Amino acid sequence: MQRMGMVIGLKPDKVEAYKRLHAAVWPEILAQIKASNITNYSIYLKEPENLLFGYWEYTGTDFEGDMAKMAADPRTQDWWAVCMPCQEPLATRAEGEWWAMMDEVFHCD
Repeated sequence: MQRMGMVIGLKPDKVEAYKRLHAAVWPEILAQIKASNITNYSIYLKEPENLLFGYWEYTGTDFEGDMAKMAADPRTQDWWAVCMPCQEPLATRAEGEWWAMMDEVFHCD
């Protein structure tokens, strides 16, 4: 199992819409997340800075392959088309990233 954290900005005028979307995530999206070997997935919002922090645990053996399958899923693409206009990627993210991946510096069970 691999713990993963990521961060992205949220446009101030989209905060309420983003909260509403995630209060009622489409069932197909939840199923795709599970099919992609992602568990314990949470997104946190820090206001007033409007930063989103995402955390998940990846339990598979081919992260790149699982993420490619998720990205190819038409319903996931529909979900992203609704969510992505709400988000403001960090200028410092790595090339090819939307959410900026983070390094774990501490963990305690």
